[in-house]
Amino acid sequence: MTHRTLTTGTAGLRHSALLALCCAALLAGCASKPPEPMVDFNPGYDFSGVDSVAWLRESGRVTGENPLRLSDMTRDRIDLALVHALEAKGIRMVDDPADADLLMSWHLATEDKTDVRTYETPSHGGMYGVGWGPYNRYAMYNCWSCMPTRTDVSVSQYTLGTFIVDMIDPTLEKSVWRSVTSSRLKGEPERDQDKYDSAAARILAAFPPGIAAGGR
Repeated sequence: MTHRTLTTGTAGLRHSALLALCCAALLAGCASKPPEPMVDFNPGYDFSGVDSVAWLRESGRVTGENPLRLSDMTRDRIDLALVHALEAKGIRMVDDPADADLLMSWHLATEDKTDVRTYETPSHGGMYGVGWGPYNRYAMYNCWSCMPTRTDVSVSQYTLGTFIVDMIDPTLEKSVWRSVTSSRLKGEPERDQDKYDSAAARILAAFPPGIAAGGR
């Protein structure tokens, strides 16, 4: 017999903007082990001369099947965290894109997912067997192999968030470095700037290629 159990994610998840980053790439504090970013870059690009970065005008977009509306406060925390991570490497954040070596942009993409798991459990009213116990006395025991089982199916809905940071060459108008982190969106709203800063430092740890987090 198959028993189907339908469970849902955190209440209000699909309509809460602040929850978007609690388990996504930017917030380290909501996961027991923060996801490691996947980094790609143009190996032929010379990153040694990168001293200044400006924001791409289109930065901060949220797209996907379940787009979340981020508050201005959340966007500001994300921006500030990424700026802090660059400054820790000795890279200046400038206001005018014309004065920047690279342009930085972040993007949150969402995707609805279904998690299906099956497992065997004993049915109620199991049978008993008879065994030969100590001191030559009969003993009753639960006969697991004699008990009928059923297959339970647990179905849960969740939203997968993918946080992407791009470094774009303004002349080539192409991304030359990218960091991507994916995780389930869940958790409580996070307002601690230090946690944003910690996560941003991890996301930008490999930028520029060959430069450690402690600076140049």
